[in-house]
Amino acid sequence: MRFKLYLLFIPVAFLAFMVLGFATSYAQEAPTDTSTYTLILKQEMVSKAGKPVPAMTVNDGIPGPTLTFKEGDYAVIYVKNEMDVETSVHWHGILLPNFFDGVPYLTTPPIHPGETQKYEFPLIQSGTYWYHSHTMLQEQSGVYGSIVIEPKEKTLEYDSDLVILLSDWTNQKAMNVLRNLKRGNEWYNIKKGTATPLNQVIGRGGFGAQINFWKQRMEGADIADIYYNAFLNNGQETTQYPDYKPGDKVRVRMINGAASSQFWLTFGGEEPLLVSADGLDVVPVAHNKTFIAIAETYDFIVTIPDSGKIEIRATVQDGSGQTSAFLGKGDVLAAADVPRPDKIGMMMKMAKMDMKMGAPAMKFKPSEEEPKEMMNKWGMQMDDSMNMDNMDHKDMKMDHSKMEKSDMKMDHSKMNMEEKSTSDSSKKAAMQGMDHSKMNHNDPMNKPMEMDHKMDMEKSTDKMPGMDMFAEYNYDYLKSPEKTNFPADEPVNEVLLNLTGNMWRYIWSMNGVPLAEADKIKIEGGKVTRITLNNLTMMHHPMHLHGHFFRVINDKGEYSPLKHTVNVPPMQKITIEFEGTEEGDWFFHCHVLYHMMGGMARVFSYDTPRDPRMKEFPLKKLIKESDEYFNWGSAEIASHMTEVNLMSSNIRNQFNLNAEYGYNRNFEAEVSYERYLYDYFRVFAGVNMENEIEKSLDEISTTAVVGIRFLTPYLFNLDVRLDSKLRPEFRINREIMIFPRTSIFGSYEYQMDFGLTNTLPESGENSNYKGETTWSAGASYIFSRNFSVMGSYDNRFGAGGGLTVRF
Repeated sequence: MRFKLYLLFIPVAFLAFMVLGFATSYAQEAPTDTSTYTLILKQEMVSKAGKPVPAMTVNDGIPGPTLTFKEGDYAVIYVKNEMDVETSVHWHGILLPNFFDGVPYLTTPPIHPGETQKYEFPLIQSGTYWYHSHTMLQEQSGVYGSIVIEPKEKTLEYDSDLVILLSDWTNQKAMNVLRNLKRGNEWYNIKKGTATPLNQVIGRGGFGAQINFWKQRMEGADIADIYYNAFLNNGQETTQYPDYKPGDKVRVRMINGAASSQFWLTFGGEEPLLVSADGLDVVPVAHNKTFIAIAETYDFIVTIPDSGKIEIRATVQDGSGQTSAFLGKGDVLAAADVPRPDKIGMMMKMAKMDMKMGAPAMKFKPSEEEPKEMMNKWGMQMDDSMNMDNMDHKDMKMDHSKMEKSDMKMDHSKMNMEEKSTSDSSKKAAMQGMDHSKMNHNDPMNKPMEMDHKMDMEKSTDKMPGMDMFAEYNYDYLKSPEKTNFPADEPVNEVLLNLTGNMWRYIWSMNGVPLAEADKIKIEGGKVTRITLNNLTMMHHPMHLHGHFFRVINDKGEYSPLKHTVNVPPMQKITIEFEGTEEGDWFFHCHVLYHMMGGMARVFSYDTPRDPRMKEFPLKKLIKESDEYFNWGSAEIASHMTEVNLMSSNIRNQFNLNAEYGYNRNFEAEVSYERYLYDYFRVFAGVNMENEIEKSLDEISTTAVVGIRFLTPYLFNLDVRLDSKLRPEFRINREIMIFPRTSIFGSYEYQMDFGLTNTLPESGENSNYKGETTWSAGASYIFSRNFSVMGSYDNRFGAGGGLTVRF
């Protein structure tokens, strides 16, 4: 009987197993806790700074709506493109399957006009994040919004949430902004009042420092690139939140969604409590003045005072503007002012330091990066006792023998099995320290741990003038509530990335190689990748790694914080590290939008097979975005002459047309092609036409020309050439801003004719040589981005004045 019952149990058990399997499969395909959103992208006229201009909206607004989820939910987001250009959306800081990361042509197909794309992924984290387009410059035009993921269990005491999304706004088209940067126009600094003309430098006693900068082919200490018409929070220059009552504790979720603006955050009233960075909890710390780089997020808990309303102010790093939010009612409790940085003072400090600036943004041989050689040649030059590289690793004295690895487990049961999920081990590595529900913030182990290297750095700054200039840009105030380090026996792959740039042509790169010329950086599975980011430029670079969190090594050692974006200050180093437990290719780039488009980006690759759904979308289309041709020109219409200049340029190639016509019937025109071998040196070939007889157009001489062009130290443009009549020629020119809006300029040319291919006219004692000199000098006053007035004298055309038009 028992045997018969056992036989009966077999088919019943089999049937139950099948039913359970079907139910599990169905649960995976159709998660019960699904949050669904639809985002519609349109092109509309928008007025954010007093003037309607074309923009891109998300659900008819800028910014787009806040997407709110619960940790453990399954997100389904439909993005509908109603624009006439392709688009994309990247879910910034969200750990998700590679295919849905949203970088077109790298991980995700672009969304063509009229198409709707579905993104879906499990939400295995909580915190403050955001989304934005990753197509060209669309983020600047309005395609961005915020994301809030509530934790499964609330671990902090507060009454309500407030998202404040910061951004910058220009009434110009974004591509015109980049074009203006590429042509080297000083208008943005003039408009912002951040230019440092020579009269101001001399007035401060900084002429020697200016000479030092010129020697290194730099005009000055640049801080920010672009003039903006407005700075916004939640789409407005000023926002009011009067409904908060005295005593309310508000979790303010700050997101820097700007295209190229970094901010200082200051708060009125009591000091706020900083509780989260880049979506992850940190040990709470009172912190009033906080630098929020582009793409970073910080959460603060603020308490509404018994009387008055508090101001939360975001001041642009270069002091050119601000935006404020007010919480509560009554008199304003103003946030602290942040003084405008002293650019001339910075120049003077840096001139006293043993620092070599102007590292190349492009190399003669891009395939030979040589990062260590570049680091040793450029930047801060130190002796062995003060070597920052040693401080980063040796002097930190971290005891890896005590390192413990978090055993957090990620639940992928609700993930659509059709998609490739990121591995559990990857999530564990990336999300260490994310679950803080059982953490005691009063535990002595959660107090800041002062490290030996910090004291060493303080001693070093005492020895070297100016070393503390960027000291306030650090992450020492951030401490993870849990250990984030890796086992001592886990192998480490060291990567050095020098951050390099060229303001003259606005090209940005890593190790002197822009994205268009770079190979992928291979990430080895089963190893820790430790990256030293060495900034050799005068600009801040917020570096973002898609699909990962990494440790930012600071003075908290084992408790160094986890972030997805790290700001690297000028002429400073920062070390980050993460476990290589993902798969696929991931984007790593500077989040200053125009720096990324200028080439400061790389692809990190686990060297795993590409998703077959990406077969029709070649990666080269993404790479090409950083190597677009930009066209610009100028025309001078004066009383004595007319001159036209046209250029078309990408990273390596440039086409030029220059024509000058004097009303005394002197004429010269030239068409040339240039090939940049590296930043400041190029070879060229072209055709030159000019009148043979002075003040007569009866005879026009046409010659082929070849030569070199070189931007010399002290910023002189040098041209050395030989034409088809074997006549050598030397040309040099320079322009200097001497007063606000006012520049002086001059040029000199000397051509030598030895009569090698033509008969020289009899001229005195020497009929075997003829020299011809051409020179001009003048001044210009810039009225606007497109117009200047000028006056000049040219030994061919005479004296006169008129209007310069830039287009």
